[in-house]
Amino acid sequence: MDTANELEVAVTAFSDGRKADMEDAIQRLFLKEVEIDNLRRATLEELSSTELPNVYREDLKRLVNHLDEFADQIKDSARSLKVLAFAAEIPRDILDGYLKMSHNLVETVNALGDCIEVLGTIPAEVRAKAERVDHFEDLIDQQYLETKMLFMKHGGELDAATLLSLRDLLDYIERASDTCARTADYLRTLATQEVQ
Repeated sequence: MDTANELEVAVTAFSDGRKADMEDAIQRLFLKEVEIDNLRRATLEELSSTELPNVYREDLKRLVNHLDEFADQIKDSARSLKVLAFAAEIPRDILDGYLKMSHNLVETVNALGDCIEVLGTIPAEVRAKAERVDHFEDLIDQQYLETKMLFMKHGGELDAATLLSLRDLLDYIERASDTCARTADYLRTLATQEVQ
């Protein structure tokens, strides 16, 4: 979850022209992503050796894999941002779109964290928290389209390499948001199974 915060810090620094701060945030993000990979491996190894019923073991493995996929998408977003540091000036309205998306991605992740925290307690609460994930994911989908339309508006001002890198960053952020929504859907399913 910290990786989404670091991505927002990096996007904000990039938007403000503070490239050194952006690089620092990206470096912290990369280090946290390595920690996540190590945690995923250790968790999967532990799950393989525990006496949990197969259903629970598979559910936990699936959840860990969802979260790992999210972390990889955040890392790919950061890589795209790192490439954009070499671009000429990017129009302010495009940068503002990324600022909104990165902020809403943090909100999506926070809502997903709340959903995970209540899993195993009150199923209705899991569903309510998952609705918040959906809300922020919908905002990001809307911002995705709005920002992509700005590419057309400013297409003559930006070179092809910059447009491709902007598109990559946009796609990775949107995919990370989608992964959060799919994870929330999965948590809803697990909460429903708890009731039965």
